[in-house]
Amino acid sequence: MLQSMTGFGKAVVTIPTKKITVEIKSLNSKQLDINTRIPAVFREKELDLRNMVSSRLQRGKVDMQIYSEPIGVETTVSLNLPLMAAYKAQVEEMAVALGIPWPEDWYSVLMRFPETVKSELPDTLTDDDIAALHQAVEEALEALVQFRSKEGERLREFFTVRIERIRALLAEVEPYEKERVEKIRARLEENLAKIEGVALDKNRLEQEMIFYIEKLDINEEKQRLSQHLSYFMETMANGEGQGKKLGFISQEMGREINTLGSKSNNAEMQRIVVKMKDELEQIKEQVLNVL
Repeated sequence: MLQSMTGFGKAVVTIPTKKITVEIKSLNSKQLDINTRIPAVFREKELDLRNMVSSRLQRGKVDMQIYSEPIGVETTVSLNLPLMAAYKAQVEEMAVALGIPWPEDWYSVLMRFPETVKSELPDTLTDDDIAALHQAVEEALEALVQFRSKEGERLREFFTVRIERIRALLAEVEPYEKERVEKIRARLEENLAKIEGVALDKNRLEQEMIFYIEKLDINEEKQRLSQHLSYFMETMANGEGQGKKLGFISQEMGREINTLGSKSNNAEMQRIVVKMKDELEQIKEQVLNVL
């Protein structure tokens, strides 16, 4: 089953003292790139959390955000005003340097920065806190994987339609092949007949015409393209982790389609080739999202 690199997963785990929320989203990327936003109290577990993510996700640009809310514990919460003032000064400096306007809503901008809210919660983690954190991350990862699988099924259907369209377009080429060769031969003979005062060796001329027409033969390109189409479908059925391979196959398909276009020498065949290229470009665009 194909898997997309695009996905989102969320999990909430509640224990007597905390509610831990984990949100993980991923986009396509050549490698696994993990970005995290973790409360200070959980910072010591960041390496463990990254290892959990990398064990489940092979590729993708992954953003993981973790929120922790106190429950049933009296605590004093205050805004870190000096830090917020420093953030505001830097944003203003950036706006001047880049020539862009200041934010219209300073409150929402400043509250997004880390450590802007201070609370007098214990700085040490309990075993229950760690267990709840790991559970939330595991559940969010599972939700993300399920999301990726659903997107992968959508991509499989998308690719299947495009591959079958290219296969149908390839079949449309056949009626024009014989017509194309006959027109090329007739045009060559007509042009040669216009040359006066030149003795032509009929046998040599026939050999040269056969050689020239054979150079325009597209049977090999048609056969290879058909094989690539079948190989693409087989690769999709082989399971996850096939994104790079599908990308390579689509490149090979593009080479055969381009060669068909350069050899076609026929307006209708050129039109068919253009349609093939359009379908292939849609495949190439979406194959970047396949894991």
